[in-house]
Amino acid sequence: MVSEKCLRKVILNSDVYTLCVQHALTTEKQEIMGLLVGEVDDIKCISKISACVTLHRSDKQPDRVEISPEQLCTASMYADQLSKKLDRPMRVLGWYHSHPHITVWPSHVDTRTQAVYQTMDPLFVGLIFSVFQNDSRSLNNLIQVTCFQAHQGASDLERTEVELVIQNSPFENYDLKGIADLPRILIQEEVECHDVKDNDTQDELANIHNDSFKTLALVHIVSKLSRPLCDDLEERLKTVNQRIRTLENLKKELQKR
Repeated sequence: MVSEKCLRKVILNSDVYTLCVQHALTTEKQEIMGLLVGEVDDIKCISKISACVTLHRSDKQPDRVEISPEQLCTASMYADQLSKKLDRPMRVLGWYHSHPHITVWPSHVDTRTQAVYQTMDPLFVGLIFSVFQNDSRSLNNLIQVTCFQAHQGASDLERTEVELVIQNSPFENYDLKGIADLPRILIQEEVECHDVKDNDTQDELANIHNDSFKTLALVHIVSKLSRPLCDDLEERLKTVNQRIRTLENLKKELQKR
């Protein structure tokens, strides 16, 4: 039974949005997922998401993802650490996952999963990022996002769209940590996946073959994710330094006046 209490609006930090999209674009063969952290106004039913936790996938599937209780506990501990650091009540507010090559709309499995989370927290929300979808008119890659909750319909569970606002905000240290953690988590997934395969065989040629594919996977992460992220952060640093210089000049002018 899904609670009648539901969200009215979700305000998503622009840096968190960027991190979620970058995470979704890391693979077009499996779904990825993570948890959303922030503050919630229980009276107005408005959530403000300002951080996210990238989850380690122990099982890669092209059509579904799941959150283990251990991962939910880890995200809750991270939210508690942020609460103490920022002196604000932070908690796990929702989850996000990707839909590579398919529409952004939640499947029946997504809706049932969302309903289960809402039994623990009626304001828990789900975000879905549709990636690697081609626009036949512009021939460009489309990226779409939807924000939803679940409610009990006349005969079955139904999804309810929630207003989503992407808001510019200062670049925080925990956003930087999330960006830096993403390549590390993906590398850890690949190493563990290939190590399991290596343990299944004693054939030397098979081990060499598996090592070659592991190397290719790691090179792909570095070339397609780590290097672009570094380039993006360098450009962001230049922009921030330029803004600092502008503000310092403005401060000097105001002091003269």
